Amino acid sequence: MPRPPHLCSCGKLVPHGALCACQIAGNRARNARHDAKRPTARQRGYNAEWEKARKAFLTCHPHCTLCRAPATVVDHIIPHKGDDALFWNRQNWQPLCKPCHDRHKQRQERSHVR
Repeated sequence: MPRPPHLCSCGKLVPHGALCACQIAGNRARNARHDAKRPTARQRGYNAEWEKARKAFLTCHPHCTLCRAPATVVDHIIPHKGDDALFWNRQNWQPLCKPCHDRHKQRQERSHVR
């Protein structure tokens, strides 16, 4: 049996599991404010040298650590937050597929922030 819709804070009835248009707009605005303050990928150290090291690492570690699918992302196990030593420490790298990185790893990092 389907679950009943819920009432959004704006007063609209929203199907279970869905977001109201006002919630979607609020999320987009919050993400835009965050991205405006965030340094670019190049400023965070993801330059040509990183691309070369990333490619070599994925050649040696072709499978996702979490699901064993082909790895496409080199993830920093401990977020480096601008620390060059931690950024380049290969012991801090793990191969992940994009879905695992976007889903599991990001959820894990968000839970540590709170």
